[in-house]
Amino acid sequence: MPAPAALEKEEGRVEAMEAVEAADGGRDVHAWDAEITLDRLRGDIRRFASDRDWEQFQTPRNLLLALVGEVGEVSEIFQWKGEVDNGLTGFSEEEKKHLGEELSDVLFYLLRLSDVCGIDLGQAAGKKLLKNIEKYPVSKCYGKSTKYNKL
Repeated sequence: MPAPAALEKEEGRVEAMEAVEAADGGRDVHAWDAEITLDRLRGDIRRFASDRDWEQFQTPRNLLLALVGEVGEVSEIFQWKGEVDNGLTGFSEEEKKHLGEELSDVLFYLLRLSDVCGIDLGQAAGKKLLKNIEKYPVSKCYGKSTKYNKL
């Protein structure tokens, strides 16, 4: 039989998932939603913080510092690996899973930071991509890593 603390933790987890399902029209929180959007994820993260009364701590400065900390954790995964190829062929499945979790933390803090700052990150990223398309025309930068002002 599991220890009482383990039972409490599992009961809390089940209770939390049931609350999310109820709050989100019965969505199964155990299943991955392939249709997830930035807006939906931002709303889920906002609700996660609100349910725990964490808004009081999640100021832009605090979220930025947490984001930087999480980027540091991603950096640790690559530290001492040397050059890493696309696809991470030299990584174990456990290392890839860990990287996915840490990158998710980075995304969560980035979305939460943009949310508390009132920035629609999807809109901002789309506009920034259009700006970069202008700054880096294919005809001038194809196959080059030169900065736009030196093309």
